[in-house]
Amino acid sequence: MNQISRSPADLRDMFGANLRRLSKRYSSISELSRQLGINRTQFNRYLSGESFPRPDVLDRICRFFGVDARILLEPVESLTTNNHVISGPFLSDFLANGTRNIPEEFFPSGFYCFYRRSFLNTSLFLRGLVHVSRSDQITHVRGFEAREAMRSQGLSEDLPSREFRGYVARTEDGVTMMISRRHALSSTFNYLSRISSFENNFWSGYVSRSMRESPGGIRVTRMIYEYLGNGYAKALPTARNCGFIQESDLLPFHRRLLQPDEPFA
Repeated sequence: MNQISRSPADLRDMFGANLRRLSKRYSSISELSRQLGINRTQFNRYLSGESFPRPDVLDRICRFFGVDARILLEPVESLTTNNHVISGPFLSDFLANGTRNIPEEFFPSGFYCFYRRSFLNTSLFLRGLVHVSRSDQITHVRGFEAREAMRSQGLSEDLPSREFRGYVARTEDGVTMMISRRHALSSTFNYLSRISSFENNFWSGYVSRSMRESPGGIRVTRMIYEYLGNGYAKALPTARNCGFIQESDLLPFHRRLLQPDEPFA
């Protein structure tokens, strides 16, 4: 079988073209170079096809953009990212950029306690716990539905059934989260914006549930997140007290943010 032999110049040209395509997702080459830990001048040489990175730098670039070593041989549009809904070529310039490298100071990793009105019993509120973490430039959120919330719906209370996961995306003035239970049995869209507080550890917004309209329930309600930090000292007491609470159990500051007497608009 005949094989096409590619010269070093061909490989540099292909790599440079692919790198230029991937870099279009970022508004600043200087900021992109900083995030990659590569000198700006050297990065420009990669972009122009004048130079080629060392194997360890190439590995760093591939991991950053979510591609593999075929970036040397094939147009980026044909690489493995095509199989990813958000990072594929059709949506990457619209959705993928907001999901990558969200700064810690903007939305820190760690535990959060959240409060919202119950979707099913609107006279009650729900207190829950989630954990935010980062992996391969993506910010993830994970938590478990309260047992009594599952019980009230006649659903299994085992851990796999209660677990939910999602991803975080940055917007101009806050973050959004798409969260789903296992096998996409139910999903929510969440929006949060940081608010001024004594410790600067509160986010306020709303959550909407993907379901048909129901006469006895609601599909969207206000929600607050309180950052607890990375340690278990604050997270464990919250975990032990997750579930339904009365409106009277809300702290005054929580009540002010949730505005229980005002319709959601």
